[in-house]
Amino acid sequence: MASEISIASASRETNRFLWDLMNKIIIHEVGPRDGLQAEKTTVPLTEKMRWIEGVCTSGIDIIQLGSFVNPEKVPQMADTDALFQHFNKNKPAGVTLSGLVLNEKGLERGLACGVDMFCMGVSASETHSRKNTGMTSTEALGRIIPMARQAMTAGKNVQVSVQSAFGCGYEGPVNREKVLSIVKAYLEAGIHNISLADTAGHAQPLQVEDLFGSIRALDPSVILACHFHNTYGLGLANCYEALKSGVTFFESAFGGLGGCPFTKLPAGNVSTEDLVHSFQRMGLRKDIKLDVLLKVARQVEKYFDRDLPGFILKSGSIVDFVGESGLGEGS
Repeated sequence: MASEISIASASRETNRFLWDLMNKIIIHEVGPRDGLQAEKTTVPLTEKMRWIEGVCTSGIDIIQLGSFVNPEKVPQMADTDALFQHFNKNKPAGVTLSGLVLNEKGLERGLACGVDMFCMGVSASETHSRKNTGMTSTEALGRIIPMARQAMTAGKNVQVSVQSAFGCGYEGPVNREKVLSIVKAYLEAGIHNISLADTAGHAQPLQVEDLFGSIRALDPSVILACHFHNTYGLGLANCYEALKSGVTFFESAFGGLGGCPFTKLPAGNVSTEDLVHSFQRMGLRKDIKLDVLLKVARQVEKYFDRDLPGFILKSGSIVDFVGESGLGEGS
């Protein structure tokens, strides 16, 4: 009897824990930006709109429409302003539109076309920082913090990141103290929504636990986000470790598309369908329409005429699987 009471109590605690997580987990779809930025075939504006419209109806919380960068360097992002102008008039309630900015000019463009949430960051790798922004990490930090404050003063949500936080394709391991020094500068500036980006895909779960745990030790009230690439197959494992470490914002891309064009080995993001499927297998974020996400990923796959790396895109979902016993998950 005592053991039954103990099991029931543990079950209640688990359910409470899952419920708390479900109310905190935020999915940030970055496919229209990070998914497409390295693609050589420029996607027409109307096709992007079709994909984004699909994501808008799926229950995803945040959609990154693009980045405000030089169109000569990243032609795929040339229509970012037009996308914001369109979707600010045609977005469902509860959907946040985010945009990436690298400099003051990009911020000015973003403010002019109605970005809800600004994403900006500094690379912990000097080589990646110079290739991506033309600045050293210190120079970039000196510009990003005033930009973040300006956006916050304008009433905008701001998420700052440390890029190449877990390693660099050019330099190899990145000093964790450098990552934490950038985080400390953000916190001291009053910016508390902080993302760690695994630009090169070098992260592994113990490293994820260590870095996010160290940040929470600096400020327990910090809002944590993660952005993992699946270069070496550890993307979902790292997301799970991030979840256990208190991360609530998860960035992913439809079909697992994407990669930074300024890293040595661009590779796909964690697939949004795979991420949502893994959460739903754990009883989390059942409100998101996985079938809608899969439909969008298939549209993207058909457009590029190649297989995308997402697993659920190939295998299908087993969230509601009913086997020979007739019992589904959670029965």
